[in-house]
Amino acid sequence: MKFGTKAIHAGQEPDPSTGAIMTPIYQTSTYWQKSPGDNKGFEYSRGTNPTRKALESCLAALENAKHGLAFSSGMGATDAVMKLLSPGDEVITGDDLYGGTYRMFTKIFANYGIKFHFINMNDAQNVKQYINQNTKMIWIETPTNPTMQIVDIEAVSAISKVNNILLTVDNTFASPYLQNPIDLGADIVMHSVTKYLGGHSDVVMGALMLNDDDLYKRLWFIYNACGATPGPMDSFLVLRGLKTLHLRMKAHCENGRQIAEYLKTHPKVDKIYWPGFTDHPNHNIAKKQMRDFGGMISITLKGADLKETFRIASSFKVFSLAESLGGVESLINHPVTMTHGSIPKSERDKVGVTDNLLRLSVGVEDIEDLLDDLKQALS
Repeated sequence: MKFGTKAIHAGQEPDPSTGAIMTPIYQTSTYWQKSPGDNKGFEYSRGTNPTRKALESCLAALENAKHGLAFSSGMGATDAVMKLLSPGDEVITGDDLYGGTYRMFTKIFANYGIKFHFINMNDAQNVKQYINQNTKMIWIETPTNPTMQIVDIEAVSAISKVNNILLTVDNTFASPYLQNPIDLGADIVMHSVTKYLGGHSDVVMGALMLNDDDLYKRLWFIYNACGATPGPMDSFLVLRGLKTLHLRMKAHCENGRQIAEYLKTHPKVDKIYWPGFTDHPNHNIAKKQMRDFGGMISITLKGADLKETFRIASSFKVFSLAESLGGVESLINHPVTMTHGSIPKSERDKVGVTDNLLRLSVGVEDIEDLLDDLKQALS
């Protein structure tokens, strides 16, 4: 079954009681049992709900995985993965991460005795020097947020397997349409479903996809026991959003390419981060492991201080100044004061997350309107 067909049909069957094509919203907290234990797999909606189960099956299919788990947020999904670890364990991760992930690692799990190594992963072989007997997980984003670093998933997977280390890949920026880490050797794929998978900025959700049965059982126990699971209405909204994922991603990529090419030669743009350019670091790896280069772009403004950066960020009329990404509408974000404010300035500066950096989530509006908006805001 091809991607677009899976996005529309995977995990979903006509409702047996009515024949409804769309999966119903099972707005119930509990389920009737004919006798104790005779529950057709549903007991209590924190653990399992038919609407959510359909969504999880669809999400798994899109990532070519056996199992899917939906969470009430991307951070809820990340939290569940970290709870696989024990005090004294170590995690190798990138030096350019979503600020919420960095905050969770350093402010929550570091307090429980888990050690994190934030390293440059542009060369996958750099991972090797940080591996020791306590290393239990490698966590990567690719492309990274916000400087669009590209990590060679297949190469890191080979290292992780030789050393019996779990590899988790945050695939939020690419989406399953552009990249499938499971096929490249990842053990767990994480998504902020809020972004491209939901696609309409109307739901907050996260997800994990994986193949290993025993690992799934461990994560399902955490998922049920800790309770960061989404309700049926949110699950329905994401199921609806997934049906156009392949169409939306094509438009994001097409618009993203044209905007990146426009900004690359703009006199007010100093640096541009977009993996589709041949001079972007690890472009060849992006070309190998991605089907296209997406609609996420970051730029630094030439000679702009914080005041001028704020002025430009607030001057857009079609792009909205807002956090998040991946919706049908175009957004612009100032990472230093918004999504990455929890990362110390010294750490941000090392990877180029500077005061004059703006991150664009290119939507699916008419490209001429988006280009006109960029022209007037940067004038």
